[in-house]
Amino acid sequence: MAIQSDGSEDLKTIGELSGTDNVRFHARQNGLAIAIELLSRHISGAPVVDGKGKLIGFISEFDILKTLDSGKDLRKLRAEEIMIKPPISIDHSTTIAEAIRIMEKNHLLVLPVEKKGVVTYSVTRHDLLRARIGLGLSVEEG
Repeated sequence: MAIQSDGSEDLKTIGELSGTDNVRFHARQNGLAIAIELLSRHISGAPVVDGKGKLIGFISEFDILKTLDSGKDLRKLRAEEIMIKPPISIDHSTTIAEAIRIMEKNHLLVLPVEKKGVVTYSVTRHDLLRARIGLGLSVEEG
């Protein structure tokens, strides 16, 4: 993979990146366990998938905070009761430039990446920055 003179690689699509975030939650997963996983992995959010890996929602730290602020007990809630829907996602063929625009427009920190309707991983702003400065690897190489 060539690094251009401005330091950026010739990466064009999300499928050429190696995402650093493969966390996924399941619809029936406990809310407190989700909050703990977000904290322990130092991630801001993750997709919620069904039993076949299909994206059905997204849970961010803000969603957890709003739930707590409303007086609800995370121990008694499941992901499907906390998640936002419909979630925003991108495909492996989405360009890196478009992913950046989607993140900026929607004030997102994480974007689930789907391939053939199944969430394979998520990309973060960190991943997109790595790609732009020439540190992104292809998924196959990573």
